[in-house]
Amino acid sequence: MNDITQNLISELRRGTLVLGVLSQLQEPAYGYTLKERLTERGVDIDQGTLYPLLRRLEEQGLLQSEWSLNESRPRRYYQLNATGQSVLEELTQEWQSLVNAMQKLLQKQEEK
Repeated sequence: MNDITQNLISELRRGTLVLGVLSQLQEPAYGYTLKERLTERGVDIDQGTLYPLLRRLEEQGLLQSEWSLNESRPRRYYQLNATGQSVLEELTQEWQSLVNAMQKLLQKQEEK
């Protein structure tokens, strides 16, 4: 795979990370657990991308976070709030529309 293709794939994946992260935060999760959950489902994300994204989503009012001191070390748990749930639903609908449109476009390309 050449550099141009690799860069375009990275760009495409970056565009899906918000939806992927929001979809996994309907229950509280801390960063490492969230990273593992995403990886298990085929979405690789490194910590240097995940934590800034979580902070940005919280600043945008889509997540709430809470520190837990019940374990050996403090952990910050993130979860969708009502606004985040609403945004997730809207993004999911948009994603489905885009997938359907892209499937139609790509099928026409294959028919040529």
